[in-house]
Amino acid sequence: MLDNLTQRLAKVVKTMRGEARLTESNTADMLREVRMALLEADVALPAVRELIARVKEKAMGEEVISSLTPGQALVGVVQKELAALMGADLGEEASQLSFNCQPPAIILMAGLQGAGKTTTVGKLAKYLKEQKKKKVLTVSADVYRPAAIGQLQTVTAQVGADFFPSLPTDKPVDIALAALDYAKKHYHDVLIVDTAGRLGIDEAMMQEIAAVHAAIKPIETLFVVDAMLGQDAVNTAKAFNDALPLTGVVLTKLDGDARGGAALSVRHITGKPIKFVGVAEKLDGLESFDATRMANRILGMGDILALVESAQKGMDVAAAQDLAHKIKDGGKFDMNDFKMQISQMKNMGGLSSLMDKLPAQMQQAASGANMDQAEKQVRRMEGMINSMTPQERSKPELIKASRKRRIAAGAGVQIQEVNRMLAQFDQMQSMMKKLRGGGMMKMLRSMKGMMPGKR
Repeated sequence: MLDNLTQRLAKVVKTMRGEARLTESNTADMLREVRMALLEADVALPAVRELIARVKEKAMGEEVISSLTPGQALVGVVQKELAALMGADLGEEASQLSFNCQPPAIILMAGLQGAGKTTTVGKLAKYLKEQKKKKVLTVSADVYRPAAIGQLQTVTAQVGADFFPSLPTDKPVDIALAALDYAKKHYHDVLIVDTAGRLGIDEAMMQEIAAVHAAIKPIETLFVVDAMLGQDAVNTAKAFNDALPLTGVVLTKLDGDARGGAALSVRHITGKPIKFVGVAEKLDGLESFDATRMANRILGMGDILALVESAQKGMDVAAAQDLAHKIKDGGKFDMNDFKMQISQMKNMGGLSSLMDKLPAQMQQAASGANMDQAEKQVRRMEGMINSMTPQERSKPELIKASRKRRIAAGAGVQIQEVNRMLAQFDQMQSMMKKLRGGGMMKMLRSMKGMMPGKR
């Protein structure tokens, strides 16, 4: 995500770090590069002008001039002002959902068709249910798009929340009021109302959403916008902000955005905080937005906190503890354990998702690894293990030539790939033995070159 912007700013940072001291002349040169990087990233011109003005003002202040490392200090100023532009100056509470009302807390979702509203409703229901321990009800007031109601029913069922049925012949305001009445009677904590989108902004759509808003008086009105819209996101945000009392923004499809301009522009245009970002198609691909952490990622500093959170969400702690006890007690690491390790990594979002959260220097260190190829190899490895019998998984030493041929045929791969996977398993098994003996440094050395896809 945000690759082009990150790479362009990384060059600027490198130039800044090469300067012995900060002058008005070289600061102007560097800020020109920053301005070009932001414009290329499709950031709205008013937002770029404000950012550059704020950076220039801070950069020429005493705190930077007196610094021992002026280049690094200027990087720090850019980072702080980027974060402020995306809402860090609004405070942490501004990016949180408000539940300060008599239940149910109503969340109204608004946006254009194709922005990913319905999927975001499902993601948000999952987030509230699992992270905030809320009893959630969803309802679709989209009576225009074919199968919109059915789509929301499906994603709501997938995340284990409750769904209030509606019909395409019903009126949106009536649907919302009926769902609210149901939510009150059944003691739901949160009601999420999905509204209709259009392929473009039109007056009828705005009036309809405004009518729904007036009828149910939501505590949160979230504007859902596709991050890949770029400059168009700004125009859309302005139109919705003029028509509705928005309380926040949800940026979707940020993982597919090579420019990232919307993240830097929407908050500036609406004045409303970005509350969530959609970072994957899966229903757990919703992250609370943190402006400071996003600024770090844009500048290539990584987001280690997000990496830790991914690990916590994706890790089966009980299974990991069982494996640790097994190895400690002298048990043998087998194919079932190997498969569990692969599953844990997939639950964390896969290799490319994990790499995205690392600092740029660490990403460069692993740049020899083809992530797409590595992801494919991981999936193939899982397929090969699934093609084994229970006995073969618990006793991999039984796997000889004829068994290898059967496993390869079952997984749809060449026999050489089975051999390669078994070799990697042997390395992992050897590492586990060293762990038992406490030889941590030896284990780390033996890991070198084991990443799938390394060339």
